[in-house]
Amino acid sequence: MTQATEQAKGILMSENALKHVKALKEQQGKEELCLRVGVRQGGCSGMSYMMDFEDASNIGDQDEVYDYDGFRVVCDRKSLLYLYGLMLDYSDALIGGGFQFTNPNAAQTCGCGKSFGT
Repeated sequence: MTQATEQAKGILMSENALKHVKALKEQQGKEELCLRVGVRQGGCSGMSYMMDFEDASNIGDQDEVYDYDGFRVVCDRKSLLYLYGLMLDYSDALIGGGFQFTNPNAAQTCGCGKSFGT
C-alpha cells in the first residue's frame, strides 16, 4: 500500500465531493469505510467508472491510498493507469447533478459522463 503525499494525489476530490462522500459514509453506520474508485469494461464509450464504499481492511498491496483529512480514497494500480489525475466533483443541481468525473486521460466521454474511452 502506498501513501500519497499531498502534492501527488492521483485521484483529486473537490470540497463538495468530499463533503458529500463523508455524509454518505456516515449514513452507512460503519467507521472504517473507504471509497474505492476504479474502472471496468462497459458503458457507452468502452469503460465505465465505478465507485463504492468498502471496508478499509480490504485495502491491498496493489492499491494506492489517498488521504483527505482522515477519509481514504483507494484505487487499484491497474485502474489508476486510466484515472490518474481524475477530478471527482459533486453538484446538487436538479438537472445534471450528482458525482461528476473529469478525467484528463479520456479521449472521449459519453453524454451521461459515467463512461469514457481512451
